[in-house]
Formats: sequence, C-alpha cells, structure tokens
Amino acid sequence: MADEMTVPGMGGGLMRYKEEYDSKFKFGPGTVIGMIIAVIVFVVGLRIFIK
Repeated sequence: MADEMTVPGMGGGLMRYKEEYDSKFKFGPGTVIGMIIAVIVFVVGLRIFIK
C-alpha cells in the first residue's frame, strides 16, 4: 500500500454556473470593435476642436 498514489478529488470548491448568460443586450464582436473605434474618434475630435 505504500506504493499507491492517491489522486485528489476534482473540482473541490468550484460551483457550476449556467453555461451562457442571457442578456438583454447582445452585440457581436464587430459591433463592439466599431463602438470602440467610434469612441476613440469622438475623443480625438473633441481634443482637436476644443483647445
């Protein structure tokens, strides 16, 4: 018995959550990137016109 190796239990302390969260707002990756670019252009525009 001294040569046997024990394996610890798997998933100790982990909770299982729903796989996909259903949100009211769903955006695709292209939309998110477009919104980020729009905000960057807006901020740069404000810095140019408001000095």
